[in-house]
Amino acid sequence: MDPQADAALMRRAIALARGRLGLTGDNPAVGCVIARDGAVVGEAATDAGGRPHAEEQAVALAGLRTRGAVAYVSLEPCGARSSGAPSCAELLAAAGVARVVYAAANPHPLSAGRGPERLRDAGVAVESGFLAAEAAGLYADPNRADS
Repeated sequence: MDPQADAALMRRAIALARGRLGLTGDNPAVGCVIARDGAVVGEAATDAGGRPHAEEQAVALAGLRTRGAVAYVSLEPCGARSSGAPSCAELLAAAGVARVVYAAANPHPLSAGRGPERLRDAGVAVESGFLAAEAAGLYADPNRADS
């Protein structure tokens, strides 16, 4: 783990999220960067209207390169989805990421620690609150949810 590389990649995820502010409906703007051996293999932000989620798009773009990779996410990956689709935590684990680093916690009931718990249960290392102060302004509205 290279702290400077981690910081640069998380800042990229935060910037991706910032670029979607106000465009994601009731869902928060989330950025996700997937990197393997320090190189970005997939990145995305929550799409217009709130779906698809950033993580699911980044995983799709990265394909098999997600195996053993690190996902940097501006907001805690969801642990359940109101639509019944697989959660972002499930998608990241199934894709084989080795580590997930996220900046801000999500208090919404479909998140609120459920995503990180699912990741840990799947054997994925999780680091929370990384550069949280830099992402805090993105998630000031507690009524928004990544679902």
